[in-house]
Amino acid sequence: MFRFVKIIVKSFALVALLAGTSFAFTEGTDYVKLAKPIPNAQGTLIKVFSYDCPFCYKYDKKITPNLVPKLPGDLKFRPFHLKTKGKYGVQGSELFAVLLLKDQKAGLSDRDLYTEKSLLKKAKMAYYTAYHDKKERWDAGPDAYLKTGLDAVGMTRADFDKAKNDPQVKALLKEWDQSYDVAKVQGVPGFVVNGKYLIMTKSITSIDGMVKLINELKTK
Repeated sequence: MFRFVKIIVKSFALVALLAGTSFAFTEGTDYVKLAKPIPNAQGTLIKVFSYDCPFCYKYDKKITPNLVPKLPGDLKFRPFHLKTKGKYGVQGSELFAVLLLKDQKAGLSDRDLYTEKSLLKKAKMAYYTAYHDKKERWDAGPDAYLKTGLDAVGMTRADFDKAKNDPQVKALLKEWDQSYDVAKVQGVPGFVVNGKYLIMTKSITSIDGMVKLINELKTK
């Protein structure tokens, strides 16, 4: 009887051990270490996205707005637009950079970028809807493309042309050039913790699981 009880106790201990390690994450499966880390990105969760990407649209509707409020307080959320994807990727990056800085100057925090107060969100969703839902391709050229985003936020073309030459906008766009090295690993969206660890999106099964992975990676 005593031996039987010992076996039962060991069995429960094994179950508890397995339960305790059920959220252990594996390099190469759940995340990869970037060969070229993003500089000056300690303490950040960077999301690389493109208006042209259907998965980015899905994430921005369902995943990221619920993820960002759950991020640890010492991790800043930063969106990076990928200019090399989509016919108007360059114009998209310029407009998104202008709007992100306008959001910041208006006092919006990184946690506010998925609220209705964000100009970045308004333009981004206008492009997603036009491109993916309405199949708009802006065959008339870049002016037509820009008009979609500018109309969504109530900005004139003259104001945009002036704003895009701001040194802060240019500096932000230079940072966003790092997006290409992230995107070529597994495409977009790409989530990078501390500029070093790229989350493998195919392994994501829940928002809470993603938060646990982010918390683990930020301590590495």
